[in-house]
Formats: sequence, C-alpha cells, structure tokens
Amino acid sequence: MHLFVVPFPIVDPIAFSIGPASVRWYGLAYMSGILLGWLYGRHLVARNDLWNGQPPMTVRQADDFLLWITLGIVVGGRLGFVLFYEPQFFWNNPQEIPAIWNGGMAFHGGLLGVVLAVYFFSKIKGINPLSLGDIASAATPFGLFFGRIANFINSEVYGRATDVPWAMVFPGTDGVPRHPSQLYEAALEGIVLFIILRVATHRYKALNRPGTVFGLFLIFYGIFRSIIEVVAREPHPGHPMDIGFLTPGMAYSIPMLLIGAWLVWRARRKAAVVA
Repeated sequence: MHLFVVPFPIVDPIAFSIGPASVRWYGLAYMSGILLGWLYGRHLVARNDLWNGQPPMTVRQADDFLLWITLGIVVGGRLGFVLFYEPQFFWNNPQEIPAIWNGGMAFHGGLLGVVLAVYFFSKIKGINPLSLGDIASAATPFGLFFGRIANFINSEVYGRATDVPWAMVFPGTDGVPRHPSQLYEAALEGIVLFIILRVATHRYKALNRPGTVFGLFLIFYGIFRSIIEVVAREPHPGHPMDIGFLTPGMAYSIPMLLIGAWLVWRARRKAAVVA
C-alpha cells in the first residue's frame, strides 16, 4: 500500500489563447530553452578571455545560427522520435508526424539535427566546426532542462513504478505511483551538466581546445541518461532494444560516450603537440 504519493500537479497544457490560436506550455518550454541557450552562446562568443582573445565567430554569426539550431532541434528531435521510437505508429498515421504539440521529441534525433546544423553552418561561414560544436554544447543544457519540464507537464516519458515518498501517479497511466524521472533528468541533464561545462569553459578554458566541451557534453549526457534509464525511467514498451537491463536510451547513448571520449582525447593530444 502506498501511503506517500505526491499529487501530480495538473497543468492545463494550453498556456494561453489568442482568438482561435492556442499557445501550449510544451512549445513555450522548448522556446525558452532555445532562447536562453542562444543568449548564453552569445555570451561565450563575446568573452574574448575565454578564447585567448580570438573567438572563432562573431556575435552576429551567433545570431544567424539561431535559426539553424532551432530547425535542427525541432526537425531532428521529431524525426528522431518517429524513426527511433514509434516508426510503426507514424507509418500508419503519417498525419501525426507534424503534431509536435502533442509531445514526442527524441533527444538523440535532436542531437543529430544540431550536429548537421553545426557542420553546414560552419562550412558556409568558415568556422571551426568543433569550436561551434563546443559553443552549442555549452548552451544545450538550457534546452534539456526546459525540454524535460515539458515532458513532465505533458505527463510523458514517466518513470518506473516505485514506492519512494515522492512517487507520483501520472494522468493516463495505470494508477501506479512512479518515479518523476523527467525531473531527475531536468536536474542532471540540465543543471548538473550545465555546471560541469561551465567549470570547463570558465575555469579550465576548455574552449581553447576545440572539441573538448562537445566531448564532455557527450560523455556526461550519456552517463546521466544511462543512470536514469537503469534506475528510474520506464522502458519504451515493445521496443526491440529493451533487452534485459538495456534500454533504447542507453543503446543510443553508448556511441555518444565513445565519440565524446575520443573528442576529449583528440583535443588534449593536439594541445600537447602545440605546446
């Protein structure tokens, strides 16, 4: 018997309406994360001392990159969810693919979308793609934090059944108290990851070693996501990668860990050669 269950804070998914148009909290959360990330990226570019006096791009270019990264997040995140998690449903219901206001965004798809945006923008503008990737990575925790809050409001990607005192019964589920895993992820992927990358950029001047911040982001996101997947997050039902303790989120994070470790090693090696 569950004596301690925290009531789920029912929030109207519609923040406000203007005539027939409705603005949802889900969209506002993503917009807030993108805008705050953009402002933080501008801050990094404007800080000459973080780059030994020579930032790899201008603040104007950072402004231009906002549209590119927004498209990468939204298009990549949605297509990632469609292809990685629910291909059969969307094959049968293709009209639902654009309906992102109903939820359904995959981080790993969004990551691929951002990587493509970074690559093509850097090639067009003549910017070191690893440095641009470092800036984007340092700013990404804002989007991750608000994205997980959006998941929580939408009562999606909830956690495993549990009897911890802070368990919640999510609307539309089986009535069993569950981990609010979205809030765990908001804390780890948003707040803790931001602090780690902030220390790297501001204390250890990691932006001067292109690829380091991007690598650290991939490593720690992969670690945090895997921990949550094992401890708290409900596996995706029927997914072919739900094998034993392995979950789709873990499987998609393993390449991130490997690539991140390689990027950090590569950056350190190059810095040692230059020194």
